[in-house]
Amino acid sequence: MADLTIPEGGFWPAPEIPQPNIYPMEWRVETEKLAAIYEKSKRMVWNPADLPWDQLKPEDFTREQRLGIMYWFAVLANFDASGPAVFARATISAFEKHEEDPVRKCFFSITRDEMNHEECCQRSIAKLWPGGPLDWTPSDDLEHAAHNNIGWLYHNGGRYWNGYNSAVGKYSLPVLFTSFMMGEMAASTLFRGMSSGTQHPVFSEMFQRIGRDESRHLQICMTILDNEWPGLTDDTRGLITRQLRAGFVFLSMILWEPPGGFWELPPYFLHNHRVLMDYAREAGLGVLSYEEQAENWRVAMARVRAIVERWGIAFPAIPELDLEGVEVDFLDPEDIIPVF
Repeated sequence: MADLTIPEGGFWPAPEIPQPNIYPMEWRVETEKLAAIYEKSKRMVWNPADLPWDQLKPEDFTREQRLGIMYWFAVLANFDASGPAVFARATISAFEKHEEDPVRKCFFSITRDEMNHEECCQRSIAKLWPGGPLDWTPSDDLEHAAHNNIGWLYHNGGRYWNGYNSAVGKYSLPVLFTSFMMGEMAASTLFRGMSSGTQHPVFSEMFQRIGRDESRHLQICMTILDNEWPGLTDDTRGLITRQLRAGFVFLSMILWEPPGGFWELPPYFLHNHRVLMDYAREAGLGVLSYEEQAENWRVAMARVRAIVERWGIAFPAIPELDLEGVEVDFLDPEDIIPVF
């Protein structure tokens, strides 16, 4: 065996690595519960391609119903299709900030799950409306309305993606995960209601599986927040209160209806949105009524309120749902951390 080379005076220390950086690599474990959730996520992996897609037949629906279902999944995709990119960016940030190993792995597991959820949107739209959401040419007023609404919706999605890109490196874990928690609370609420309401086997199985994923994501968020919320400063508490309001505003597009005065939408958007949602509801997709959506959202927000107030975080007023709380000023798009 060759002799080592030992320089006179000893080995030279390697330079300090400027941070943030993914190096030096390390696998520190501080929260065993998160490590257990990650192990569970590996056992619960599923493949969207295995859903019974042959049972989803365009001829079983009217043109208006197919358009309505496509529109609903296009709305969902504004949130779910951003999920892989949002959590991939968060995964990189967790490596750069040297978060403990289970945090990084849980982020990765959410990224993988969200890619499955995006694929469900993709496959559903491709089955019923080839070229959707936007790569098709409308042929009448109803189709023009759907195409135009989706264009405006994705315009807003682009604004929030820009906000997220600036936020992920700027905000601390408690603020980021409050936004994530809002998204997962909303998602588990949405898919629980959809899975029980749909009349189609493909959508029933899809929504059950997505809902199970979102419940696990919520468990991840709550575990991290239980570690991060103790010792919050007043400034951080105030920022979290704003994020709670921002989360309600952003997520209401899919959970209920977009609140006025914030989304950049033309005046005819909401009426046409309701018409298209009615066709999706008529098709048996499982879309809840306006009143049912409002009640589901109200229950979800009550759960969020109970969670944050335990840590001395003020809950924002949600006048749209008749929920009292702290008044929050008008929110700029860059105040919102869009996650679903």
